[in-house]
Amino acid sequence: MAAEPSIPQILLLALIQGLTEFLPVSSSAHLILPAALFGLPDQGLAFDVAAHLGSLAAVLVHFRSELAAMAGALVGRAGAGEAFQQRRLFACLVLATVPAGLAALALGELVEARLRSVAVIAATTLFFGILLGAADRLGGRRRRLDTLGLRDALLIGAAQALALVPGTSRSGITITAALFLGFEREAAARFSFLLAIPVIALSGLYEVRELLASPAPPWGQLALAAGASALAAWLAIGCFLKWVERVGMMPFVWYRILLGVLLAGLAAGGVV
Repeated sequence: MAAEPSIPQILLLALIQGLTEFLPVSSSAHLILPAALFGLPDQGLAFDVAAHLGSLAAVLVHFRSELAAMAGALVGRAGAGEAFQQRRLFACLVLATVPAGLAALALGELVEARLRSVAVIAATTLFFGILLGAADRLGGRRRRLDTLGLRDALLIGAAQALALVPGTSRSGITITAALFLGFEREAAARFSFLLAIPVIALSGLYEVRELLASPAPPWGQLALAAGASALAAWLAIGCFLKWVERVGMMPFVWYRILLGVLLAGLAAGGVV
């Protein structure tokens, strides 16, 4: 029987998950390190559910005003110009979610079986980190979020489907795509974070269904992990949006390069 994760392990991994879910650095690459370096047992399905619910709660709280504005526009409680912008943003979010959903249905089992190795995570952490740097340097960074169109949403959504491969980073690849399309850093990050809502919600619902089918879900551990993940994610979202225009993406690019090299070295040395 697999060892149960301890309380310190749950807190550590929940904080890591919450911080890295929205930063463009790959949560998969970070969650694999503690297990590899300290021999920690697998955190289990309950942790995965809790971490997703915590991340979802954080993004819902942070963007509550934007979500309320979209909801108001959909039921006709906004001015004509504002309503059009909010309805278009909602349509873009729906459209951008479709490619990731289709990819998960078609390729989810293949990815789980073949692409969860440390070598793959190291390679994707490096490659998509460098791609993020290229987008930050080459993108025009002049477009605001109110210029987002359905074509942009479809392209960003197609990029998001690549995040099915571990190490890619969902936020990283969507921000990269938005930067290549000429959006400002903050606008790219804001749309990426809003786009996380349906993706995390759908993933969380699927995992909750599996958890409820288990004989005795560890509700205490779930609540602890959800709270820690929510707090870390809320802080990450707020700080990133506040500082991204000033610091840019290069600190995250260099961090990803170092992380990818570390993971590659661990894999080559047989540590993981």
